[in-house]
Amino acid sequence: MTEAIPHLESYDESTLDRSFAILADEVAAETAALSDPEAFRLAWLGRKQGRLKLISDAWLKSAPPEARKPLGIRFNQLKQQIEAALDSAVPAAAGKPVQQGIDITLPGTVRAPGIPHPLLKTMQEIVSVFHHLGYSTSTGPQVETDFYNFEALNFPPNHPARDTQDTLVIAGQQTRPARERLLMRTHTSPVQIRTMIAQPPPLRIVIPGKVHRNDAADATHSPIFHQVEGLCVDTNITFSDLKGTLDHAMKALFGTSVKTRFFPSFFPFTEPSADVQISCIFCNGKGCRKCKHSGWIELLGCGMVDPAVFAAVDAQRAEPAYDPARISGFAFGMGVERIAMMQHGISDIGQFYSGDMRFLEQFA
Repeated sequence: MTEAIPHLESYDESTLDRSFAILADEVAAETAALSDPEAFRLAWLGRKQGRLKLISDAWLKSAPPEARKPLGIRFNQLKQQIEAALDSAVPAAAGKPVQQGIDITLPGTVRAPGIPHPLLKTMQEIVSVFHHLGYSTSTGPQVETDFYNFEALNFPPNHPARDTQDTLVIAGQQTRPARERLLMRTHTSPVQIRTMIAQPPPLRIVIPGKVHRNDAADATHSPIFHQVEGLCVDTNITFSDLKGTLDHAMKALFGTSVKTRFFPSFFPFTEPSADVQISCIFCNGKGCRKCKHSGWIELLGCGMVDPAVFAAVDAQRAEPAYDPARISGFAFGMGVERIAMMQHGISDIGQFYSGDMRFLEQFA
């Protein structure tokens, strides 16, 4: 098959230059009249019968040691010429203009992000329910002052209810006034205070976010968890409005067959207060291990906003707007992890924070 390549009489520099020049001229001539890039590629770069393969077999393998380097240099230059001819010929053969560099007007490559974390997905589902009821979303800082986290919410200093929220305080705050000392917020309720100070009624807000408490981690507790709270303030807001709102929300989250019931409770910032239970979604209220054979699962807390909270808000406003004689409101709060665990049948809250891809991939 050596008839497809020139005969190499010797390995001196002039002979090598002349022989490779003949081949380069052939490549240039074929490139100028190229109509079939694939045939051109096979003719020159084919693994079995390509001309470069023949050159390698006929010239390189039989070359004396001192001639292999100059021959190899010219061989590589010829191969680069052929590859360059192919690169420029393929777009033209396809009817496309040859592009030089990067066209910055073209859209970028879209990298598909991962799926939402199951906690984030559940939080978005909860917020979406209240968006459909006309609520807007409010957020606030995770590092709060004692005033917003406790005092304005009717937790006066030394109030025993403060002990129920094991607070993580920021170090080095002893020299500050008590109400200005910083801590990691124990609930998203401070956003309610911030929003009321900034805006007059009517208000309808839902507040998703991360909170922190000094809880020992176990199957149902974590020092970091998430809440969704809500606040509605207007004229003539009653406890019936609260019950109707939460009953609708629970049916939207768990199905229309779910029932709700309210039990008296205590929270410093609401009066009256209630715990909300839903009929067990696992046994349809018949009683099972998950609901402790009661047929009901306690899910969230709620109540009518305490007048003391309105008073604390008005004290911070330039123009008082929260007179309990004219306006009223309700508030509620629920744990996102608890709802996500119920929705997906998860028994250990720590799995949400483990970063174990085997667990997270189940939600893809």
